[in-house]
Amino acid sequence: MPAIHPRTASSTAISHLISSGYPPALARIFAARGITQSSELGTSLSDLLPFDTLKNAREMARLLADAIAAQEKILVVADYDADGATACSVAMRGLLAFGATVSFLVPNRFEYGYGLTPEIVALAAQSQPDILLTVDNGIASIDGVAAANRLGMRVFVTDHHLPADTLPDAACIVNPNQPDCQFPSKNLAGVGVMFYVLLALRAELRARGAFATQPEPKLAELLDLVALGTVADVVKLDQNNRVLVQQGLARIRAGRGCAGINALLAVARKQAAKLVSMDLGFAIAPRLNAAGRLDDMSLGIACLLSDDEAQATRIATQLDALNQERRAIESDMQDGALAALDTVQVQDQYSLALFDDSWHQGVIGILASRLKDKFHRPVITFARATSGNELKGSGRSISGLHLRDALDLVSKRHPTLIKKFGGHAAAAGLTIDASSFEQFVAAFEQVVRELLDENDLQARIDSDGSLDEIELPFVEQLEQQIWGQGFPAPLFDDDFVVENQRVVGEKHLKLRLGKNGASFDAILFGDPTFLPEQIHACYTVSVNEYNGRRSVQLMIKSTAALSPHPSPTSGRGE
Repeated sequence: MPAIHPRTASSTAISHLISSGYPPALARIFAARGITQSSELGTSLSDLLPFDTLKNAREMARLLADAIAAQEKILVVADYDADGATACSVAMRGLLAFGATVSFLVPNRFEYGYGLTPEIVALAAQSQPDILLTVDNGIASIDGVAAANRLGMRVFVTDHHLPADTLPDAACIVNPNQPDCQFPSKNLAGVGVMFYVLLALRAELRARGAFATQPEPKLAELLDLVALGTVADVVKLDQNNRVLVQQGLARIRAGRGCAGINALLAVARKQAAKLVSMDLGFAIAPRLNAAGRLDDMSLGIACLLSDDEAQATRIATQLDALNQERRAIESDMQDGALAALDTVQVQDQYSLALFDDSWHQGVIGILASRLKDKFHRPVITFARATSGNELKGSGRSISGLHLRDALDLVSKRHPTLIKKFGGHAAAAGLTIDASSFEQFVAAFEQVVRELLDENDLQARIDSDGSLDEIELPFVEQLEQQIWGQGFPAPLFDDDFVVENQRVVGEKHLKLRLGKNGASFDAILFGDPTFLPEQIHACYTVSVNEYNGRRSVQLMIKSTAALSPHPSPTSGRGE
């Protein structure tokens, strides 16, 4: 079991939250996540940060309003993940509502790669747009923007990724992470940035009297898409992002989600009325992402843009089938990676960089994430690009190593090694020559060794401690909160007696655990090995509904024995 680190919380903050009406257990959980006063938990639209301090938001709004008035053609250039798909859908729906002439283009990741490349610009030029509007990309597209400028197209960049030392020569850039941007939340996803641009555009059009004789578009109707993209991109859920997610969830739960999201919920067998934030990341996002990983994200965008329930259902069914195919490919790739690592002393490595000629370029990011979780090291997995002479890499990092900064350091020391790269602290992508793989492995390992120490490589679990009373009303209250990256769902640790256990689905354990005279259903995913009679377990809590009955279920994350392993017959269910 990884080392358990108890979360600490300010007693003053706990007392303040209790006095504001929060139950003591919930007050302690919030305080342990840095909440000091109840106002920081507000999730109404009035709690949303204004767009005024988002650098260039007003300027882009003015430029877009001029383009709409002149009936200029706008082409949205999207990214091929869930954030890019939702950002594109928000841009399309919002701009159309404001009267723009707009269409979209999403690069096929296998043919064109990521971002506004010169090749994508050449493809975009075929439809003769006046403006290229990037969503969830563009901040690193120096060559692509230059190519567009040469062809007479203006480029408006909306992005949230970290910029390099040099910015592209775009007509306007909105990115909370660009230099001199005073916007307090640096954690907006790409879809959040685009939503804020629309807020500024509405204000600009309002000031121009555009709604004097026609209804004003309700941008709140886009919040279901904003919530999905925000959770899917695993950005930090600061208060501003929690507002966006909470408001989007409220729309979906009330039956006001778009047809595409409702269709994706249906194929995932999730009920809209009972949706929680984690469902967006674990049920809907993988099905949407499957389009970009194995096929073409235009299919996913078409699902989100559809207002026809039957059409949305047909597309969602295709996306579900692609996701099943993706899972099978991922499983095979993971088996191969683990087999290859059998001959490697992983404990002697500070990083892992792996390549296999058979790996699928669209799935290497997921593989990197799985291996990172298993070995608690920064991982970059590579697949061969369509050109054959290049490798595309996708990396995931652990706490303590900013992956994009690490790649930047590698690039500075070895200027010809990495052809291009981009990303943020937790995830990044890059391209190298196939012949440079071994050199990259060594260079990356050297940089990671300098940035981390041995303690960073020890997996740890941050725990909210013992949960004295595991009761349904409290668990229901927890499930209604917005949890995610940077605002993690509560995780507890306690001693239990294993009263019953059996294998389900070939690789999961269904358990009955006892504590202080009470018994609880529990499940341990991905490990069918029977547990000893007494364990110390780290777990989250959820509500399980079966035949109309709602009960508490513990989701076991890690266990350690408190006694010798039982005999072959003890502690086991029939």
